[in-house]
Amino acid sequence: MSIRKLGTTLAGLACLLLAIPSFADSQARIVRLSDVEGNVQIDRNTGQGYEKAILNMPITQGTKLQTKADARAEVEFEDGSALRITPNTLIEFPQLSLRDAGGRASTVTLQEGTAYVNFKGSKSDELTLNFGHEKLTLAQPAHLRVEMGDTQATVAVFTGDVNVEGPSGTLAVGKKQSATFDLADSDKYKLAKSLESDPFDSWDKQQAQYHDRYMSSDSSDYSSPYGYGMSDLNYYGSYSNIPGYGMMWQPYFAGAGWDPFMNGAWVYYPGFGYTWVSGYPWGWMPYYYGSWYYMPTYGWMWQQPSTPGSWGGWNGTPRVVNPPPRFTQPQPPTTPDHKTVFVGRGTNPALGVSQNRITVRKDSAGLGIPRGSIRNLGKISETVKQRGAITTTIHTAPAAPAMGAPPASTPRTVTPAPRATPHMSAPAPHTATPHAAPPHN
Repeated sequence: MSIRKLGTTLAGLACLLLAIPSFADSQARIVRLSDVEGNVQIDRNTGQGYEKAILNMPITQGTKLQTKADARAEVEFEDGSALRITPNTLIEFPQLSLRDAGGRASTVTLQEGTAYVNFKGSKSDELTLNFGHEKLTLAQPAHLRVEMGDTQATVAVFTGDVNVEGPSGTLAVGKKQSATFDLADSDKYKLAKSLESDPFDSWDKQQAQYHDRYMSSDSSDYSSPYGYGMSDLNYYGSYSNIPGYGMMWQPYFAGAGWDPFMNGAWVYYPGFGYTWVSGYPWGWMPYYYGSWYYMPTYGWMWQQPSTPGSWGGWNGTPRVVNPPPRFTQPQPPTTPDHKTVFVGRGTNPALGVSQNRITVRKDSAGLGIPRGSIRNLGKISETVKQRGAITTTIHTAPAAPAMGAPPASTPRTVTPAPRATPHMSAPAPHTATPHAAPPHN
C-alpha cells in the first residue's frame, strides 16, 4: 500500500478524529500526550466521557485532561513547547488549529489546579491560556506557572513577558514577577516583583532541562519540522548511518527478540477508526511518520522522512518495510464495541523498580525507564547485550551525560556484524485481549 493511501495529512486526520461536520473544512492539529504519571484521565470528546489516559495518545481539539491526587502529565506541541499539569488539575483544549498563513493557534483552558507553560515562540505560532475571566496570549518565548483556585488565581513568570487580559484591564507581568487575581472581587489584581516557589517548580524545571538537553542532541542528517518527541528519540536511542539506507534510528535495548509492536494499544476515534498508540516512552514520531524497516543484520530500525518537506503524511497504522518471515503486519482490531485494545504489556512498565534502583533487561527497548533518569543509556545498552540484564540507579533529576561521553544520539556508521534472524511477529490485535501477550506464529 502506498504512503499516500496509507496515511492522510495531519490536518485531515485531526478533522476525522473529531468527526464534527462543521470542522470538516478547518485546519486542525494533533499534539502529543508526552508524559503520564499516576492516575490521569482523558475525555477525547467522543461522547464516552473520561477514561484512563495512555502515554502517547493523540490530543485533538475538544480534549479534556484531568489529573487525580497522585498524578502529573505533560502535553508536547509540534515545536517542542510543553504544557505540564500537577495533581488535581483539569484543562481543556478548545482550539488546536492551523491558520491559513501556516501559524499554529492553540488555546488551553485551565479550569482548576496548576499548569506550567514552556512556550518556545516559534514563528507565527500563538498559545492562549484561559483561566477564570482572565486570559494570556503568548507569541514570544515564555516560561510560566498559572494556579487556579476557588477564590484566586496566580500567574508567576519565570522567563519572558506576559500580558494578562481580564475585567480589570490588561496587566503586564515581567520576568520573575507574579500577579494574583481576586476571583471573588471583579478579578482585581496585585502585582509582585518577586516569585513564591511552588513544590512542583523543581519537577517542571527537571522536565524542561531534559527537553533542552536532549532536543539539542538531534544528530540525524536532516532536520525535522517537528520538535515533539525528538528529545525522547535522542535519550532512548541513537541514529546510525546504514549503508544503502542512510540515517536510521533504533532504540537502546532492542535485542533479537524485540519488534516495535510488542507493547501498546489500539485506540478508537470516531470517524477515523483505530490508531496505534505505542507503549514505549519514545513512541511518537516513529509510529506516525516515516517507516519501520527490518534489517537482517541490525534488527528493527526507523527511517524518518527523507526531507523536511516530506513530513506531511500521518500514519494512523504504522508503515512496515521488509518484515522478517512469518511476521504479522500490525492491523487494527475489528471489535464492534470500539474499546481500547491493549497489546503485550500495553503501556505498563516492564522493569523491576525498587526504591531508586531499576533492572533493565534486553528486548525492553526502554519500556518502564523514566525519562532522563539513567545516565548514558547507550553504554548500559551495550552491557545489557552481554549480560542480559543490569540493575542501575535512577536519578531524581534528568541524568547528565557522563564526562567525556558523546552526546546521547551521536550518529555512527555501522559495520555489519553477524546476527541471527529472529522469529518475530507483530501482534494481531483483533484477537488480543487487554494486557494479553502478543500472539506469535
